Amino acid sequence: MLLDALLTETSDDSDALVVAGRTLSRHDLIGWATAVADDIHGAATVAVHATPTVETVVGVLAGLIGGVPVVPLPPDSGPAELAHLLRDSRADLVLTERPDLLDALSDGTPRPAVLPIGRSTRSSTRYPEPSPESTALVLYTSGTTGPPKGALISRAAIAADLDALADAWQWTPDDTLVHGLPLFHVHGLVLGVLGPLRLGSRLVHTGRPTPDAYAAAAGSLYFGVPTVWSRISADETAARALRPARLLVSGSAALPVPVFHRLAALAGQPPLERYGMTETLITVSGRAAGERRPGQVGLPVTGVRTRLVDDNGAILPPDGESIGDLQVRGPTLFDGYLRNGKPEPQIAADGWFATGDVAVIGPDGWHRIVGRASTDLIKSGGYRIGAGEVEDALLAHPAVAEAAVVGTPHADLGEQVTAYVVADGVDGQQLIDFVAGQLSVHKRPRQVHLVDQLPRNAMGKVAKLLLRAD
Repeated sequence: MLLDALLTETSDDSDALVVAGRTLSRHDLIGWATAVADDIHGAATVAVHATPTVETVVGVLAGLIGGVPVVPLPPDSGPAELAHLLRDSRADLVLTERPDLLDALSDGTPRPAVLPIGRSTRSSTRYPEPSPESTALVLYTSGTTGPPKGALISRAAIAADLDALADAWQWTPDDTLVHGLPLFHVHGLVLGVLGPLRLGSRLVHTGRPTPDAYAAAAGSLYFGVPTVWSRISADETAARALRPARLLVSGSAALPVPVFHRLAALAGQPPLERYGMTETLITVSGRAAGERRPGQVGLPVTGVRTRLVDDNGAILPPDGESIGDLQVRGPTLFDGYLRNGKPEPQIAADGWFATGDVAVIGPDGWHRIVGRASTDLIKSGGYRIGAGEVEDALLAHPAVAEAAVVGTPHADLGEQVTAYVVADGVDGQQLIDFVAGQLSVHKRPRQVHLVDQLPRNAMGKVAKLLLRAD
């Protein structure tokens, strides 16, 4: 059962949950969430305004206790996005501390009832455990190729993934997990909140993922996205403060190799990288007791299988060189997308799911993620070039702070390698020559655009479609 360990917990754990400085015991958390579950019981779906607050944790937990699917709403959603999420999910209720949240919606947009979470009186209602196959969360994708799509995540998938990660990361009730990630995606919510609730560890959510906040939290296990780790590695005092931690985990995007090495030197250990996506949860990871390799994300977790296929669907060998489309199968997969309140299955009849990412798998099973097939695989002059490899080469230049590489149209090559770089004291031709000296000449950028900053989404990922449209 997904929450069995939490709901049968006998210890009080007075500081089991800390969010932005507010503290709750496990006892109070369960009682408050159960009272909210009493209020929402019987709803088909409930949306939670997912701010980095105790109320968000309570609202999500209430849905899980009461067996009501939860739709986390990004706190910075504009009126158009908010209207789409509510219309597509057909949420009956919105749990929020902002009574004006829906005021900006245009006329004609469905307006669910708004229910403040507040601090309700404690409830001791005991709800039956829902079926493992029932939907726990409807997590909306980032919408990089169209309107966000709601991925249906079952209780069984969450339980299977968290247990697999507990094994891979040696995650136990003795850990204190620290992070400051958004609470509406897999990384911050499923791993970062439901993980501690299922496994019994303490959670400190810093509100914002700043170097100072991470350094002051005194955790044993830290989660961060590359942007977070880049900022920490640039702050020597903060990075050294993490030396007592036993594990630093990076995900949601590729970690630049220079950041990997700076963290290893300052924090006393290299970060552990892992790979996953909304539709699959976390499927590939390094191991706490194992090797850490820069630019690689490890091995499939327990119960998960992976394979590479070419453009014609033929299976490619795990030879460390072949770049192919990554497919995944196992118990962590989603149950399809929600479309106007109705589920649409997406898994192939043989159980394999096409991730849309391209990767390389070595003879020892280690995975290197090249990136999204739509933005990170560049087909130039008959070559298949991974954008990440070129980005790492650019970041090795001491003048370069950030880099993003995309394929742009070229009359002769089909696509050319084009780089957008945040740098100081260097020009584009110098960077082209620098990359050509490290990689095969056909991988060098043919154009370099020097920019003040790169566009990023809420998870810190570079929004490459905006670059390609530039």
